[in-house]
Amino acid sequence: MYARRRHLYFAMMGTCVGLFVLAWSVVRLWSVPVAVGMCVVAMVIPPLAAITANRRGPDDRWWDAPSGDAGSDEWWDELDGRKRRR
Repeated sequence: MYARRRHLYFAMMGTCVGLFVLAWSVVRLWSVPVAVGMCVVAMVIPPLAAITANRRGPDDRWWDAPSGDAGSDEWWDELDGRKRRR
């Protein structure tokens, strides 16, 4: 799951950089408003890429992983009403 999200992140960021480079090296020669529009689209991509890369998948188990602090883990297990195997 992590590799898929990482590949998607780099593809989105590569698209973002490509849009900026194409907008100001090629497209601006024909149409500045189109180049500005491409930059606006490229501006929206990084936050979406970060959200995509950091979202949790259905198989990601993070809420029940032990933190390493025995007291804290026991306290949370008591709140959850379960016993952790040692």
